[in-house]
This record gives sequence, structure tokens and C-alpha cells, in this order.
Amino acid sequence: MQEKTFKLSPSSLGLMKECPRCFWLDKHNVWKRPNGIFPSLPSGMDRILKVHFNKFRDKEELPPELCNNGDCLNLKLFDDKDLLKTWQNNLKGISWEDKGGNVLHGAVDNILVQGKKLIVLDYKTRGFDLKEDTHEYYQNQLDIYNFLLRKNGFNTEDFAFLLFYVPKEVMSTGEVIFDTTLKKMKIDIENAEKIWKRALKILNSECPNQGCQWCERF
Repeated sequence: MQEKTFKLSPSSLGLMKECPRCFWLDKHNVWKRPNGIFPSLPSGMDRILKVHFNKFRDKEELPPELCNNGDCLNLKLFDDKDLLKTWQNNLKGISWEDKGGNVLHGAVDNILVQGKKLIVLDYKTRGFDLKEDTHEYYQNQLDIYNFLLRKNGFNTEDFAFLLFYVPKEVMSTGEVIFDTTLKKMKIDIENAEKIWKRALKILNSECPNQGCQWCERF
């Protein structure tokens, strides 16, 4: 089979993890898994959190969700506003092209800085309290973001942060109060490289025979 070039993202690589056949069919423009109803709350939270963090960046401070956590001592918010705005844009983001013309693309929520090293900060909104292993679900995503930054010549720390927002109660004024939990995650660049190589191997092979409930009847 003649090799094609592909544009991949953390979400498409997440689909590969769920079902390599759905992934192959999607990236070869044969069939696309139907999208479920996506709740608007996460995208709304993402928008107002960017505004929230920008206000503290302008004051050269960390928001209370971070400054009250010992893991954030001596950290600051990334202060290149224009570059961060590009990295946060889903249509622009951070991209890297390999020698074969394949592109990996992703958009970050925010970036922290320690010395000369960058630290990925990703927001997550959940409707329920965290389980002991909830944060582990996002390991690949964080690894890929760091992989992208390093491929673009930036130094990153060997850890990243997940900041979870979980609704706690509604006040008498109608305001919703959120609990926040910050999780420090160790980064594995080799894992990101393996995911990238596996994706290209799957895409440059015949369509996988084994499918899931979505694609098995296709």
C-alpha cells in the first residue's frame, strides 16, 4: 500500500486507543464514527477559565487554585500572550511535521513556567468527584502535548498538571461553587513517540479486521 500523509491530534489518537479500526476508517476518509451529544458546559468553562487565568497573568500572579498548592511554588504563568493565544487555538495550536509529511497537532489549555522550562496545565470539568485513577485517563494527552512542545524546540519539565473543576453546591444567590483538585502527572515522552509510531503503522497498513460496536457493521 502506498503511504499517505496524515494529520493527527490527541483526540484522534484517543480514538485509536478505543478502536484502531474506527481510527483507520476515519483517517482514510472512508467512514466517521457518529458524534454523540457533546455537553456545552466544558467548552463554556474552558472559555471563562482562560479569561480567569489571563487576569492573574496580567497581575503576574497565580490564581488561588494554584498558589495554594505546594507543587506550584516558584512557578508562574507563561507570559507570551500572543504565542499562548496561538497554542490555545484549536485551528492553529502547536504543530509538528515529520520527515514523511505527517502532522501532529494539538491545542493546550495553559502553560506554566519554571525557570526556562514549560509545564503543561490542562483543565478538566467533571460532574462527579474524582476516582483514585481518574487522572490516569489523560496520561497520553499530556505526554503528546509535551512531545509537541519539545519537537518545536521548547524545554519542558518532566511533569504536567491536570486541574479538575467539580461542582460542589449552589449558593442562595444562584452562584455555583466548584471544588478544584490539582494533579501532578509525570511525563513520558517515549510513550508519546510510541503512540505516534503505532498510529502511522496502523494507518499505513490494511484496515484492521476487528472492530467495535460502532464500526463492526460497517
